[in-house]
Amino acid sequence: MTRTPETPASTSVPPRAAATHASAGGTGLAAQIPRVLSIAGTDPTGGAGIQADLKSIAANGGYGMAVVTALVAQNTRGVRSVHTPPADFLAEQLDAVSDDVVIDAVKIGMLANAEYIDVVDRWLERTRVPAVVVDPVMVATSGDRLIDSSAEEALGRMLRHADLVTPNVPELAVLAKEAPVRAWPEVIAQARRVAERYDVLVLAKGGHSAGDVVRDALVSASGVVAEFTSARIHTANTHGTGCSLSSSIATLHAQTGEWASALERAKHWLADSIRLGSRLNVGTGNGPVDHFASLRRRAATPPAPAEIAEQWWTGIADVRTDIDDLAFITGLVDGSLEMDAFRHYLVQDTLYLRDYSRMLATASALAPTTSEQEFWASGAQGALAGESAVHAHFLGDLSIVDAASKAPATVGYTDHLAATAARDSYAVLIAALLPCYWIYIDVGTRMLPSAVADTPYMPWLSTYEDPTFSDASTRAIEIVTRCAAETDAATRERMWRAFRLSAEHELRFFAEPLEVTASLSR
Repeated sequence: MTRTPETPASTSVPPRAAATHASAGGTGLAAQIPRVLSIAGTDPTGGAGIQADLKSIAANGGYGMAVVTALVAQNTRGVRSVHTPPADFLAEQLDAVSDDVVIDAVKIGMLANAEYIDVVDRWLERTRVPAVVVDPVMVATSGDRLIDSSAEEALGRMLRHADLVTPNVPELAVLAKEAPVRAWPEVIAQARRVAERYDVLVLAKGGHSAGDVVRDALVSASGVVAEFTSARIHTANTHGTGCSLSSSIATLHAQTGEWASALERAKHWLADSIRLGSRLNVGTGNGPVDHFASLRRRAATPPAPAEIAEQWWTGIADVRTDIDDLAFITGLVDGSLEMDAFRHYLVQDTLYLRDYSRMLATASALAPTTSEQEFWASGAQGALAGESAVHAHFLGDLSIVDAASKAPATVGYTDHLAATAARDSYAVLIAALLPCYWIYIDVGTRMLPSAVADTPYMPWLSTYEDPTFSDASTRAIEIVTRCAAETDAATRERMWRAFRLSAEHELRFFAEPLEVTASLSR
């Protein structure tokens, strides 16, 4: 698939869409997991309508919600009948969602009549969703009209709330109030007139044309924003492709804020889904696409080390934020931390590092390669020697630090490491050891530039300037994530749990000094 941008990316968002982005919970672009609402009819066989929308939203990283506009008796061979609930019930469904949930994007599909369209129109007027994608269900691929002229007029009025409209070629002609066209340049020209008429982006689709190349284009009133070409996939599994494409674009736009990139990613995803749809073996007519084909492939293919590193680091974002917010950390930076609390921390750190060194030595003994054996052995030696000078600077004679003075946070952390070494594999042990490298280098390197010049804790903070420590942390991350990538899924999950638990122990370890000194002062 190739993409040919015709205008700067910034032109792909109409002014209305840009103005409403900030309404998503006051955070600008949508949350990390976008909340996407589908307003559409049903398909009991699961290939189109709301069922396809929800699958598409989930497959593209969103949280899907659904308001039902019609109950459709259909299968892969066709529609048998349609039942529409009362319009006031449609209004109640819409309000029930928006009264409780911040909506990052809406995809609108089947609206059977003008009354239904007006209900959605009024709801959009008072709700102001950041991104609205309309997949107008107006004309079947056979050319049969699916809604009457009054509904067509109502739909035209509703498009003032839309950011992107995704008609098939016959529907494009209805929106343009013109005769259908077939040649690609004429489709583009008609899409441009529709974009100008309704102040929307239009997805012009070229799947109707003959040949082995399929063209699609995003078109604005000023012309083509981006054009895409892809190889035609010869298959009967095309049921619900329009629904699936429009809902996936809405989801991806909620993540990126960019229509062209959302379309490009959606087309890649849908091509996979179409290509592998036949293996579902659903129905005897035009079968559905496999919405989760990419996810199934990903599950069957082990993640890369870089992907694991990103997942794990993101997975402890809450712990890292809590550490950053601790008064112990901020006090180190601005010099306000009581020295008694810091001394308590160093005593516990000394005791912790003695046990941590033994766990590193155990990892060295279990390591499958010479280079890993040498790395963990060097770490075991450095855990004691590298920290002793700084600890002694504040504590004096370290020989007086007695194991009997271990505080609960230290006991919990070292017991976790010892139990992991005794009961599990090398892979899980090194995952449990990793946060001591990774979190410390992250916290320390960010604290140091912010530290006041006269903080009494500068001798400790300055240890993070040592490139040896940084290199060791990078190497530890590399070894652990590569090991996770090469092992089986069950072991990888145990590695993640051990890593997460160690990160939580790091948080308690940093929090405890002030808790202890506060209790002693009472």
